[in-house]
Amino acid sequence: MTSDRGTQTALHLLLVWVLMAVAMPVLGFALLASAWTSGTGALVPVLALGVPLSVVLLFAAGAPVRTVVPLCASAPKRLGWAALVFVLGTLGVLAGLAVYDDGVRLGSASTRIALTGAPYAVAAAFFVPNRWVRLGATVALAAAVAYGGFIGPGRARQHRHTAEIAGYREHRELLYAIDTPPGMRVARAQAGAASFTAEYHSIRWDGYVALSVRKPLDPRPSCPAPPEKDVACAVNRRGETRMVQAFPGGVHRITLTRRHGAVEAQVTSETLDEPALRHLLDTLHPLSDAELEGLMEEKVIVRGMGQTVLTMPPSMT
Repeated sequence: MTSDRGTQTALHLLLVWVLMAVAMPVLGFALLASAWTSGTGALVPVLALGVPLSVVLLFAAGAPVRTVVPLCASAPKRLGWAALVFVLGTLGVLAGLAVYDDGVRLGSASTRIALTGAPYAVAAAFFVPNRWVRLGATVALAAAVAYGGFIGPGRARQHRHTAEIAGYREHRELLYAIDTPPGMRVARAQAGAASFTAEYHSIRWDGYVALSVRKPLDPRPSCPAPPEKDVACAVNRRGETRMVQAFPGGVHRITLTRRHGAVEAQVTSETLDEPALRHLLDTLHPLSDAELEGLMEEKVIVRGMGQTVLTMPPSMT
């Protein structure tokens, strides 16, 4: 390719890029405005006007390269070339919109507007009978596919994951865990602004332990006043509160509450005895990153807005 033809080709591709970077955002805005004001039925007239006008712009952009691009040598061929470039470029724009909607970052608003013209320039480059131009177009297409299909989505997932962890860690002073009771697993956890709760169930759902970590409700450990019916409560010398609630059939729900720094931890169960619950409280520790990651991977943790009250499963009461 001579220097003049190379310059002519570069200006041609730049012209295609600029024209479509202007036309497509205008068409997109017109579609959005029409759908917003008049419903989806108004999209057909906008498309019926916008698509031919876009093809006409490409038809005009192909005129200066009649001697460079064979498909632009005559008006009928140039019209077919413009239609092909429009279709291929629009497919690229739609692919870009899809990955953007999936959270892939494509820069600022001005950058995204500028990028709308790129697929049309790449499509036009494939019709230039020069191996270096087509090689450049192939490289650009491969880079777009790699970023949009692999690199970008991976970064988007990592960004969402990091943001999700930051959300759970917003009130990190409440994030505590106990060692998982033998034969049990975490079935549900909730991180809120006022408490962190976790429920441990046995595999066969015949065992249950509930953990609740919150800011102390009272300045000093105390029993409910007035006393609740069928509830025995006592506070020992270490400030640990023990509550036993009796149910018909000889079932007892034991709740132990202990202060831990600036928070108050509570464990409740109907299947474990008091020594076992006290041992679990002894294992209380800040929730590690690995433990939080595990809860997120198993999809058993959610974010809450405020105080959470744990209730025993119906099978346990």
